[in-house]
Amino acid sequence: MRINFNKMHGLGNDYIYLDCVRENKNLLNEVDIYALARKLSDRNFGIGSDGLILILKSDAADFKMQIINSDGTEAEMCGNGIRCAGKFIYEKKLIDRNSFNIETKSGIKELKLMLKNNLVDKVKVNMGKASFDTRKINMSGNENRIKLKILNKNFGCECVSIGNPHAVIFIDDLKNLDVKKYGREIETHECFKKRINVEFAKIIDKDYIEVKVWERGSGETLACGTGACAVYAVAFKNNLIDKNKKVKIKLPGGELEVFCDENKNIFMIGEAKNIFEGSFDLNDFI
Repeated sequence: MRINFNKMHGLGNDYIYLDCVRENKNLLNEVDIYALARKLSDRNFGIGSDGLILILKSDAADFKMQIINSDGTEAEMCGNGIRCAGKFIYEKKLIDRNSFNIETKSGIKELKLMLKNNLVDKVKVNMGKASFDTRKINMSGNENRIKLKILNKNFGCECVSIGNPHAVIFIDDLKNLDVKKYGREIETHECFKKRINVEFAKIIDKDYIEVKVWERGSGETLACGTGACAVYAVAFKNNLIDKNKKVKIKLPGGELEVFCDENKNIFMIGEAKNIFEGSFDLNDFI
């Protein structure tokens, strides 16, 4: 059985997309989708990606997306992933509107597609409100601002949920930081019950922040949309940015624009790119 797929990326954060609306309708009942995600994501023996995203029918929204990380764990939300999902849905002609919503494990997100020559160039996503409630972050204790001693280094971090959990750490020397060394240890620290995404950030200006990311379940990635929004939320809360401007978040893979409205809903604007389309024999991966 051959399965069609698209490989897409948002700022280098790459995912494999499967249409489970018109095609592959029974895929979830036929295979272990988590094992399939691990195998497909393998960069040596599979297609290679940060994970697998399924586009599904929804009873609550226009569509539903299921996000499975490269290690086979499921994510509640992915900012770069949902922008590419919007492009995938529109350009596969699953919908003929440039404004629609997608159900995720962290709620329903509203998308506005920005078109160029009838193709999706950028996508604006209403990410909702940030939460500093430790219960939503799945932290031990009641304080979302904590200090961690990781190996030979002390970190002060503020934790926040953007539908998924993040630990935001502001540092001065971002260039020489070993993200892999410290990110892995912070992700799995005992105070985070379900592990956590980690953002190391440096304030460059009131409307410009540089960020490096360690993603829960995927490791160091070139970008994280929810991570950029998490950094924005913590910077906003602590008056580190101009609250009346769009803030550019510079990640290794490129830039996102992040801002909030009068109701403190956070919006993210960024690119969505199709890398290539193909097909694989399902029997080779099960």
